Amino acid sequence: MSAEDQVEHPSERLIGRYARGDTEDTGGGTGRTEAERRGGASGAGLAHDEVWALEAHLESCARCRARLAAVTRDAAPAVTALVDGVWAELTPELAAIAPMPQRRRWALPLSAWASPVMVPWLFVTVLVTLTAVILDSLNNLNDQGVSFVLLLAPVLPVLGVAASWARGLDPAYELIAGTPRAGLQLVLRRTTSVLVVVISALLVAGWVTGAGVAQWLLPCLAFTTGALALGGLIGVTRAAIGLVAVWAAVIVAPTVAVSRTPVVLHADALPVWGAVFALGLVVVIARRGAYTLLGIHR
Repeated sequence: MSAEDQVEHPSERLIGRYARGDTEDTGGGTGRTEAERRGGASGAGLAHDEVWALEAHLESCARCRARLAAVTRDAAPAVTALVDGVWAELTPELAAIAPMPQRRRWALPLSAWASPVMVPWLFVTVLVTLTAVILDSLNNLNDQGVSFVLLLAPVLPVLGVAASWARGLDPAYELIAGTPRAGLQLVLRRTTSVLVVVISALLVAGWVTGAGVAQWLLPCLAFTTGALALGGLIGVTRAAIGLVAVWAAVIVAPTVAVSRTPVVLHADALPVWGAVFALGLVVVIARRGAYTLLGIHR
């Protein structure tokens, strides 16, 4: 049995409803068939998550694309005629174009893991980490007890996550948000790319300053999952900016004023950070459908 045979394919009924445009009505009167609007069809239209799952499957399944084409020919002959006409005009031109080199299956484009606007933000994050290392070295010379590496570690990845979903910074955000794979999977990919850079920089900073990995790693991960969890409600960028502002006002400013490491960054607080991290993961997974909405990119 081939790998394609082991995949669960959508039913004929689901493909047929998709071909007829039988999707949920969002209030504008579109997306539902004429029969349903007149009350002649039973049941509501396809839910948004069903549509996204079907489109993601069609993207990688040639068999189901052929099934959809066959259904469309019967359900929407006008669409079929339009597509056939476009292909008739494009075929001679496509034959003269050299084919693109085939990409290996395991190779994923950079855009699947990072946004171009993330690069300067990640560069700034590395510079901030370097500045924290320098300040820690100066503090050791002055016998101060504040570790700026620990103080800034929780919010460093949050800035990169905010940039990766910043609506005003990425000119292609609508195009990316409208693709079938723009849900939680893409959110986690871009977050992972941010964490790889930030954690690598913090590993070097911790080695130089002597800060324990657990002391900064758990707060770092807890703030990241917290930003994503809260972002499912108000948007990732807004959540990230809000968390950074609260951390700066409640923790950073008083710590710098009194020159004493806050209690939340002591070793005794690590179980609490671990619990926040786990809670954030649970919320993100439970609300994974929210990340397919354009509002999540605010």
